[in-house]
Amino acid sequence: MTDIATIMRTAPVIPVIVVEDVEHAVPLAEALVAGGLRVLEVTLRTPAALEAIRAMKSVEGAIVGAGTVTNPDQLDEALDAGSEFIVSPGLTEPLGRAAIASGVPFLPGIANAGDIMRGLDMGLTHFKFFPAMAAGGLPALKALAAPFGQCRFCPTGGIGLGNAAEWLAFEPVLCVGGSWVSPKWTPDRGEIERLAREAAGLAQ
Repeated sequence: MTDIATIMRTAPVIPVIVVEDVEHAVPLAEALVAGGLRVLEVTLRTPAALEAIRAMKSVEGAIVGAGTVTNPDQLDEALDAGSEFIVSPGLTEPLGRAAIASGVPFLPGIANAGDIMRGLDMGLTHFKFFPAMAAGGLPALKALAAPFGQCRFCPTGGIGLGNAAEWLAFEPVLCVGGSWVSPKWTPDRGEIERLAREAAGLAQ
């Protein structure tokens, strides 16, 4: 199984995907992968999410994971659906222990030093900085990263094409998460592939 560091280094942007209709899942994944974004985070915010993960797994080259995983039960459901990695908005002891025990690549959310220290205590060093802009933006992450030189980050929340490059220029940032590359409406494959290619071009 691939580790979380390798997944984070696959592309500069991880699309944060909300699927309302399972029929959109495969065309969306195909367009994102064609544009160079292979790591796909499907958020568990809709009834269609788990079925969408199963469907997207059929797309060649796609690395499909579940986002917005908040407890061990959701973790189990996401793994049953075939998720190749797990992203959470925060880090709790029960979820962290369950994810580590499962062996799945795990990217827990952190917003402060206490969160990072809790993760380090569990042996984790790769984190999602969330909500990135609301939690103080790049200056906040720079301040947080300073005492934790071993940690690497994927900022998510309020990041778009206009500010992604600035985040990616900060060495501890391996990638950013963003929903701008996977708009919620019916997938326009050409447009999504264009957005994906533009985002993939942000590689340092």
